[in-house]
Amino acid sequence: MIGRVTFVAAMTPIVFCSGAWAALALWYRLPGGHLVRALGSALWVIATGMLCACAIGGRSWLPLGVYAALYAIVLLWWVAIKPSGARDWRDDVARMLTGSVHGDRVVLDNVRHFAWRSDNDYDIRWERHEYDLAQLASADAVLSHWGSRAIAHAMISFGFEDGRHLVFSVEVRKSRDQEYSSMGGFFKQFETILVGAEEDDIIRVRTNVRDEDVYLYPLQIGQATLRVLLLSYVHAANRLAARPAFYNTFTSNCTTLVYRMARQIDPGLPWDMRLLLTGYLPEYLQGIGTLDRRVPIGTLRERARISERARAAPAGADFSRAVRAVAAHD
Repeated sequence: MIGRVTFVAAMTPIVFCSGAWAALALWYRLPGGHLVRALGSALWVIATGMLCACAIGGRSWLPLGVYAALYAIVLLWWVAIKPSGARDWRDDVARMLTGSVHGDRVVLDNVRHFAWRSDNDYDIRWERHEYDLAQLASADAVLSHWGSRAIAHAMISFGFEDGRHLVFSVEVRKSRDQEYSSMGGFFKQFETILVGAEEDDIIRVRTNVRDEDVYLYPLQIGQATLRVLLLSYVHAANRLAARPAFYNTFTSNCTTLVYRMARQIDPGLPWDMRLLLTGYLPEYLQGIGTLDRRVPIGTLRERARISERARAAPAGADFSRAVRAVAAHD
């Protein structure tokens, strides 16, 4: 009797956690509208509760066996859900970036260069750009905050000797009928896209249209490492274009993909919770020596803030030079 009671007590939190996950999975991914998803999730919760009550109050192992069988069916259904790559995508994520490498020459197709007036009013421009890796000169970490100081969207901007900049950003690929949900990002609600864009598109829309607070941190990375990192982005873009992938709030987001690529360069790169709490990414980067260690992090953050300079840059001006002008002077 004691053994059975101990077993049931041990199984209760396992059933609770797995049952809660399955209920959320059904809510976010069960085919059909809100009513169908709500009904499916509610029926699962009721069935799980009834089976748990029978297991605790009865003397049979059957309820736990039934639950295990039902949960296995849910897992098989979950594994069968695959990203399609074919939805009615929003305009800003409608095309997948692809690239080809020919020695020092990189050719990218579908580089985004929208002219934004609002989130719903913009000129659509997808361009083919060519870059000379021999002119690759710098990289900046771009962090865009929109709420909590602990959370930011992270991007990497590569600079070339001719003054051009190319930004890579791992983003949620939303269809026209979707709104972002961090919880939905755990349950295969969104797919992933790697955007390649001009700074006066992907940074300007955040500062001037969405009123986000943007910081630009110059990275201390050698030219050879810059080359490997940029090519890693190109290869990652090609893989995503060939094999769509789901976005995951925890395991496949704007910083975890960068971390995995950086590990290819430095296998000893440490994991840190600040890779998830991206608002504290500058402290992590300074700790591993990628940001200047001679300057206090507070000073670096003050110098990095470009929001006002971005908003003051007139249309048609050299946006990249404008947002860096004061920082360079400092």
